[in-house]
Amino acid sequence: MKLYDVADLAIRNLRESVFRNSLTTIGISVGVASLVAMLSLGIGLQQLASRRLQKSGLFDTVVATSRRDLRNFREQREEGPPPAESPSLDEPARNKIAQIPGVVEAYPDIRFVTEVRFDDKPHLTMVAGIPFSARNNNDAFDGMQGSFFSSDGAAEVILQKSFAEELLGITPKPGTDNTNLADLAKPLLGKELTMRYAERASAPSSPSLGPSNSAAYSVVSRQQALKIVGLTDLDPDSLRGTARARVFLPLKLAQDLHVMQPNLRDTSASDSPSYTSLSVRVQNPNQVPAVEDAIKKMGFSAFSIVDATRSMRQFFAVLDGFLAIFGSLALAVASIGIVNTLVMAILERRREIGIMKAIGASDADVRGLFFAEAGAMGLVGGAVGVTLGWAIGRLINFGMNIYLERQHFPSAQIWSVPMWLVLSAIGFSIVVSLLSGLYPASRAARLDPVQALRYE
Repeated sequence: MKLYDVADLAIRNLRESVFRNSLTTIGISVGVASLVAMLSLGIGLQQLASRRLQKSGLFDTVVATSRRDLRNFREQREEGPPPAESPSLDEPARNKIAQIPGVVEAYPDIRFVTEVRFDDKPHLTMVAGIPFSARNNNDAFDGMQGSFFSSDGAAEVILQKSFAEELLGITPKPGTDNTNLADLAKPLLGKELTMRYAERASAPSSPSLGPSNSAAYSVVSRQQALKIVGLTDLDPDSLRGTARARVFLPLKLAQDLHVMQPNLRDTSASDSPSYTSLSVRVQNPNQVPAVEDAIKKMGFSAFSIVDATRSMRQFFAVLDGFLAIFGSLALAVASIGIVNTLVMAILERRREIGIMKAIGASDADVRGLFFAEAGAMGLVGGAVGVTLGWAIGRLINFGMNIYLERQHFPSAQIWSVPMWLVLSAIGFSIVVSLLSGLYPASRAARLDPVQALRYE
């Protein structure tokens, strides 16, 4: 029997029992829909987390620190020279790191606590310098009010939301975050605040004290007038925890101020500035491990968010596995309906099967006919199920965004139905249907044509 004849006969048989076959197909559709809806939720959440991390610039950033820093002294068992013999993380080291293949830029981490005065009132806060490139590769500035720095050395600041509330004397209720960023921006944008800080200046050498005095330095009290140009919700380096900054300066301005920072290497002066840590941004997240290894070979400690996200990726893999298992349960129940439908079809069409065998149909032809019917139900059920699962995902995402807006959070895409999931779901539906048709097809192929023709 030709393939075309088998397909034509299978479609005709399915049309004869439309209601029963439709119910079976609906069962398959519900199973596929639950599978697609659950997996699309897991995939969407994983993509949401990845987008946020990639947009934040953390996925393509390596943090380099000096092994001389006592805070990293626990890492002395790493590969490389001992801490006492490791190089200093100074300007020549920064330039050398910036020349590593794949590195876009390497900039120092300048972060310090100081006093800021606004309307003649003092406020103590954490100040950080951020590179001009952060304007385009950090989502902390996507929803900001005002504008970014006009240049990399402008005497301008961007304030974090909580610090803006502090300047205006606004005290939010505990557990709430109802203050609108735009309302805070109106009385602050364009205004001026004054930052008081301690400048680390090189002291002139004294001939009476000898050449060793060339490393001496002095601390000078300074102040800098700064114009407020923007307000943002987040610290661009939001993984800092308690060291999150609330006032942001252009990085070049922060470097030029020569602020005395709280680290041991500031206790000795040098012609070349020494840094606590460097943020090294690479062209592609795939290049992070190679850049990290190159920095370690230079004698520095290196860390990237890729190291910390291994557990996150493992979590999402386990989550997707559980969602797939639970989503497949409904499809397993639907497969029982396929078996029941085809077994009933055998009982109703025993005489037809006997006639087919009597005129020359082989066991393989009969088996292929029932396989074709099962595959057709799987194909239609899978296609309808994918559409239904897509609609369920859209509905869940719509409802979740309404909830997020009411809680004053930005909307988010928490579901995703990639093409590979569509094709996999339909293919899985067909495979399950064919497996469900194994027993009915084998039973139909084993029918004795003589007994089948005598059946009434």
